[in-house]
Amino acid sequence: MSRDKADTYILDTSALLTFIEDENGSDIVNDLLFRAENGEIRIYLAFISITEVYYITLQEKGKVEALRRIGLIQSLAVQIEESSEVLNLRAGNLKANNRISLADAYIAAFCMLNDGILVHKDPEFEKLSPMVEEQRLPYKT
Repeated sequence: MSRDKADTYILDTSALLTFIEDENGSDIVNDLLFRAENGEIRIYLAFISITEVYYITLQEKGKVEALRRIGLIQSLAVQIEESSEVLNLRAGNLKANNRISLADAYIAAFCMLNDGILVHKDPEFEKLSPMVEEQRLPYKT
């Protein structure tokens, strides 16, 4: 089977937290995870999303819950990708030319380098359309 953009998804930190906290849109993430578990699609996470989930949860809910969430993420049918020189330079370029966070620059750069569909609920990514194909989850209101 040839690799197709429709086969590859990248979950932003907001998508992970949507799934973990059962927020509006968690059904979409859950469906993608189910499809990945069945080998229909591939799901990737940029390394920085693990850091974000950990520190956000550590601040809001404490260390025990933060570690529980990291364990949950590691049990999912996702591939966690580490940094590389190519990723660092692409993220730096995005950060230098767009008003986005460094974490979002890394996630968007990873998405671009892997020709994937970014799943998120972060309005910051709208600035990068059409460079990054998106599947937007319902934004918080």
